[in-house]
Amino acid sequence: MPPKKGKKPKLTKAQKAKLKLEEEQRRLREEEEARIQAEREEQERLERQRRQEILDMLEAKDSKRRGREVGELHSLLEKNYFAVIKYKNDAAQMCKWEKYMQCGDIPDPGVQQDINTFISLWRDDPTCNIKTVFKQCNLALQLIEELEVLLREVTDEKYIPKYQETLLHLQDIVYTKILNISMEILKGASNNIDTETGNMQAVVKDENTKLCVWANLMRKSRFKCLTFKEVGMGFELTKQLAMSNIAVRILHTTYDHLSTLSRITHVKTTVAPPRLLTVFDEVPQEVPEQDDGEKEIQEEMQEEQEEEPEEEQEQAEEEVSMAQYSEETKGSESQLSRDSTHTEDGESQVVTQVEVVEGEPSEPTPPPPEEDEVFSNEGDEVVDLRMYTPLGGVFYYEMFYLPPQSIHINGWEIRRVSESRLKVFQYIPEKSEDEESASTLVGVSVRLPDTVVFLETPRVGRWDAEAKYWRMDGISDFTCQENAQEEEEEGEDDEEEVVQEETGPVTKVSFKMDSFYPFVFMQKTYANFPFRSWEVRPLGKDSALFTIHGALIDLTITIQGDQCMLQTDRELNLANLFGKWMSAPDLQQAMIKAGLNVFVNEHTDKFVTSCRKDPRREHVAYEQMSLFASVCTFSWSKWNAQCGPQYIVVKVSEHQGIDPVPEDSWNLFQVGAKRFQKLEITETSEEFCADHHPESEFHSTFIHMLQDNMSPEGISRTREAHFIFVDTVQSLFCATRPLMFC
Repeated sequence: MPPKKGKKPKLTKAQKAKLKLEEEQRRLREEEEARIQAEREEQERLERQRRQEILDMLEAKDSKRRGREVGELHSLLEKNYFAVIKYKNDAAQMCKWEKYMQCGDIPDPGVQQDINTFISLWRDDPTCNIKTVFKQCNLALQLIEELEVLLREVTDEKYIPKYQETLLHLQDIVYTKILNISMEILKGASNNIDTETGNMQAVVKDENTKLCVWANLMRKSRFKCLTFKEVGMGFELTKQLAMSNIAVRILHTTYDHLSTLSRITHVKTTVAPPRLLTVFDEVPQEVPEQDDGEKEIQEEMQEEQEEEPEEEQEQAEEEVSMAQYSEETKGSESQLSRDSTHTEDGESQVVTQVEVVEGEPSEPTPPPPEEDEVFSNEGDEVVDLRMYTPLGGVFYYEMFYLPPQSIHINGWEIRRVSESRLKVFQYIPEKSEDEESASTLVGVSVRLPDTVVFLETPRVGRWDAEAKYWRMDGISDFTCQENAQEEEEEGEDDEEEVVQEETGPVTKVSFKMDSFYPFVFMQKTYANFPFRSWEVRPLGKDSALFTIHGALIDLTITIQGDQCMLQTDRELNLANLFGKWMSAPDLQQAMIKAGLNVFVNEHTDKFVTSCRKDPRREHVAYEQMSLFASVCTFSWSKWNAQCGPQYIVVKVSEHQGIDPVPEDSWNLFQVGAKRFQKLEITETSEEFCADHHPESEFHSTFIHMLQDNMSPEGISRTREAHFIFVDTVQSLFCATRPLMFC
């Protein structure tokens, strides 16, 4: 009989026993798992407790020796700092004395009366001799460079308008003097007719200027274009212009005064307080004197010393020194900030930037707001001079009315008196419904200057004289040819004669515009950013090799004392730059002008992806790495981009020579807010971990952390490094900021 619906069948004794056994086994299994979990948690707790005890012990040990380590670091930095200041002051005084002993007639651009007299006399000088004018222009260019240095170093805003006004006056006179030379050449065009073309063409050049002028004497409609083979510049005219009474001038200057004018016009110049990472510290002109505040501090200390017991006088003297040093570096994060404070028992403790950053937030301080610039508000066609850098100077492509020519009658030369300056020919294309717009464009072709390197295809910017900035619109039919041969097209027929002036590659650029404008070639300022890797390797006593693997080109800077030499594996024709010893500031300026920019400024982080490190901790790393750069090799680490903005990770090995560092010799170190430590991970680890190496300790300074992994001989050699070498290495670190942009 089947069981009733809805009722469960009764379990047999065997089934009940089986269920009871299974439940007992499950209970035992759960109890075992709970016991194992409890043991695991207890082991983890004990391990955490053990690690915490080790950390507490290491931190206590670090805290105990903190004052000694910070004091040693302070002593090294202070010794180097004052030695560098004295060295630069002595060098500046010697340079000033040598200039005085030369008894030259070159005015001091910083003295308004002297420079005004020079400008007035030169402006009224009627001399039009080409060599004399070029010599005068080169002197003016030297004064302009000195004024630009004064503008960068100015500390009082009232001098900015004066320097800028003087700068613009000099630039205007240089352009006017060269225009007067062009006028004199064109006045005598009929006396220097080319027998083949019937027109006049002339080329005048020196180290800073290439002047090409052409006079349209025949005015034939068949004329199309002309190339000045000597300098590799040419132009192309329309049929309308070929029949006009005109003259064409192409002036190439190695300097760029128009970009300076654009910056002065559109960018408000202010005296900003010294920042963390200036490009390079310029040589002070005079030995710094104590200001009133410093004198008051010193007088107060002297009065207190008379009343203090003898055992406290040494402490007061040290505080005076620290107060003076603090005033010299006040507001500047480019130097280690120092101060002195008192404890309750009256002992003096030195506070370095290593301690200052402890109390700061872990996130980087946001950059200060920048001045508004017109470049960012005028559309894409306006060149932002923060994003693009003009290279190779300016090409002035201009057209003028041909001055009246002289007439020869019976041995007499008759010339009509004309205006003292050339009159600009305003080219307005005549367009018709049947005429293509391309036929109204004027063309120009030039060889790219061999003093610069274009890492990318150059961009062309034309000058807007009314708005005073560069524009990228109005440029068409742009072509860039490698290994191009110079082409000369005869002015009287359509035949082309190909002439090769020199062997080797020649880069020729040609394009068209709707009128005549000054133009420049530009490339992105940060085309070589971010860096792929970097390394500083010591070569011997006060010598090192700084290698930067950029985004587009690799560069190597050899450092020997205060001199630097640039090298690269790529074959580049820059004899004036590569293989030449020069100071770090001079090398930086030369590299930027040559298009090999690896240096940063206040705008770099707007255009380049970075690791977003705290700049104060970054500088702490730079100044201490520089102290040991004569013994240790420092290199990039992939973990630096992954450890967060509050930390810096760098790869270090005690190694010298040109041979690569063995892979097993590298150690990873982390720079934090409160301590420096050696990391347990390696460059080949799968993920980042901030655990310290079990065989290492914590330290309050980077140099003491490094000393734990160095030989006694290496530690001894670090104390023998010359202060000028240390300062040069630190300057390059601060100028390139590899920990930020790699």
